[in-house]
Amino acid sequence: MTDRFSRVTKMPEGIRVLLEPEETALLRALMEQLLALIGDAPEDDGELASIGIAENAVKPDDPVLARLFPDAYRDDGEAAGEFRRYTEMGLRDGKREAAGAVLGALREHGTDTVLDEKQAQAWLRALNDVRLALGTRLDITEDWYEEAETMDARDPRAPLFAAYDWLTMLQESLVQVLW
Repeated sequence: MTDRFSRVTKMPEGIRVLLEPEETALLRALMEQLLALIGDAPEDDGELASIGIAENAVKPDDPVLARLFPDAYRDDGEAAGEFRRYTEMGLRDGKREAAGAVLGALREHGTDTVLDEKQAQAWLRALNDVRLALGTRLDITEDWYEEAETMDARDPRAPLFAAYDWLTMLQESLVQVLW
């Protein structure tokens, strides 16, 4: 894998992203795992589900899902539940759509793709979601670089920290070329 993303560049036709085969495989695996984690909206047979309102939406027990779908009102459970009822289905759809945009651009033996602004924004959202999920699982804090620097290479978390760092660089590169 490359150590920097000088291969994310702005071109007249859009944002060009070049990924090596192993980078493509990693990103594909992470997006597929994100889609599996997000899953479908909570089972809801109510009439309002057809317009995106979930009658049975509750705060997830899984800390990663709780991070991806946080309560809007921490001090007011009733208001948080009502907000979740009206927004969760749409949020899930948006997260699935963004991950799908990334998956749709990836190629089998490495990726060389040009993203328009809308696609690049979807990539940023999906990368952020994967980073949130991975960061929550790894319990990443502000000083995680210090922990990663002193981590034994045989630590089973080491590849996950490396993946998190790689995702961070990819996301940062996209942000830099977009702005």
